[in-house]
Amino acid sequence: MSALTFDPFAGHLGHLNPQQLEAFTEFKESLTKAQLITPATSPPDPTLLRFLRARRFDVAKAQKQFSDTEGWRKQHGVDNLFASFDPKEFEDAKRFYPRWTGRRSKHGLPLFVYRLASIAPLQKELDAISAARRYQRIIVLYEVMCRFTLPLCSHLPHPSAPTPISSTMSIIDLQDVTLTSMWALRSHLQEASRLATANYPETLGAIVVVNSPSFFPTIWGWIKGWFDEGTRNKIHILGKDPGPTLRELVNEQDLPKPYGGQLDWAFADEPNLDDDTKSAIGDMPKGPAVFVDGAVTKPTTALAQHSTTSDIQ
Repeated sequence: MSALTFDPFAGHLGHLNPQQLEAFTEFKESLTKAQLITPATSPPDPTLLRFLRARRFDVAKAQKQFSDTEGWRKQHGVDNLFASFDPKEFEDAKRFYPRWTGRRSKHGLPLFVYRLASIAPLQKELDAISAARRYQRIIVLYEVMCRFTLPLCSHLPHPSAPTPISSTMSIIDLQDVTLTSMWALRSHLQEASRLATANYPETLGAIVVVNSPSFFPTIWGWIKGWFDEGTRNKIHILGKDPGPTLRELVNEQDLPKPYGGQLDWAFADEPNLDDDTKSAIGDMPKGPAVFVDGAVTKPTTALAQHSTTSDIQ
């Protein structure tokens, strides 16, 4: 991966070429005509643009995905689920999924880490959770990312302000992973990736795989079909020493030590907030939370009306 050519804001607000801007205007008009949005209930522009980017600015295909997502949200009662989800269960569920370090990339994207060897010992515990409840947990974790983490990072100082932050950077750590454990986790990983691709499009800005084992080509053969082409193009495989490249993308003080940085943070830790973030929110909230109008609030059903994967409000 060349960090010098990495552009996390292509196709975002303030970075649209004339053809993309025309498609964006057409998209909003088409959604309004189809009564999928109204001036009072429309998701914010960054959310709408995520659907357009996912479909390469093809208005008809983006509208189909947006409509399908709206139907999916109603089917699963996403707004009520998010507003009523138990905070203790939410904190417990975080152990199985990518975790926010509390820091951001040089572009301002929230930096997540997923260390799969830390998940493998929890396999039996994960399997004991019903498939329906696992699915609901994933939904709530994505909602927190879109309603809390991304709006918070948009509010914090970042080089491309006022362009909102609507995607993440993730480090996938495969150190000490065995082929057997990867096979056992395949359903768990596939479930989350498919849900995101379908209903939270373009929230993955960059995925960096580190410490890949010799059998990684076999793993990649299993999983590449879970992602659309756009997402696959954002997945970059680094060698055993990812530090030099990662430090081009993340300041040393914000990059965890295992990946060549200076940050004291391990996968099991809570977010290690920087000073700007502490000034904005104080301590990290427990359970589902929303960041809106510069403040942390708890989700409510009223707040969530027609909030399709809101990444800034």
